[in-house]
Amino acid sequence: MSHRNGCASRGFAQGRRRSGKRMQQPGGMPTPPPAPLDGGTTGYIQLPPGHAVPAPTPAAALPDVHHAGVAVLLIGPAGAGKTTVARFWAERRRVPTAHISLDDVREWVRSGFADPRTGWDDSSEAQYRLARRTCGFAARNFLANGISCILDDAVFPDRPAVGLGGWKRHVGPGLIPVVLLPGLDVVLERNAARTGTRRLSDEEVATIHGRMAGWYGSGLPIIDNSRHDVATTARMLDDAVTRSLHSPPPW
Repeated sequence: MSHRNGCASRGFAQGRRRSGKRMQQPGGMPTPPPAPLDGGTTGYIQLPPGHAVPAPTPAAALPDVHHAGVAVLLIGPAGAGKTTVARFWAERRRVPTAHISLDDVREWVRSGFADPRTGWDDSSEAQYRLARRTCGFAARNFLANGISCILDDAVFPDRPAVGLGGWKRHVGPGLIPVVLLPGLDVVLERNAARTGTRRLSDEEVATIHGRMAGWYGSGLPIIDNSRHDVATTARMLDDAVTRSLHSPPPW
């Protein structure tokens, strides 16, 4: 039995002993334990005060990046390889690490999904904001339980509604943003291989890619993975995270 399940089982058993009654619903089904009254618990460990990832500690106290608990935001245009790189990086770290994809969370909405391919309007922005809050909550909960995380999103440098400020509010000042920005020919080729809501028109991909160029000169680490495979890009991401831990970029 895992530590998580063991804790949950002991807490449930203790609650039954304190009540002195068998917790069952009609038909013999067990009654789930009540929700905490203060709303301060998610998962099985209480979130830290402030519910945010703290800013990095002084460089002298920083652990090796392979063993550090971190929250990384991988930014890039459609077709940059964000999801592929983020998943590869998370799977091969030496500490437990989760991958949280904003696009996946947005698509949890099935009926009434605001498809961004039809244009950006109040509904698509509202669903984007909701998905970002949900991802931020998940990231804080993972970190509070000793699990690092990497999130991916197409964050625009010139668009406050889809900017870094929201991620900083929802995750915390310790979030490490890294930009993945290959050449336009690369993202067009990768986009062409997509299907469903992830497939965009060439014109839209080119527009998004052009706006992402605004990250140059921002101070954020930028990785051009045009000529690199996933493994090499993941190593470059490790290097960027290490530099950010020792010298956080201004953002």
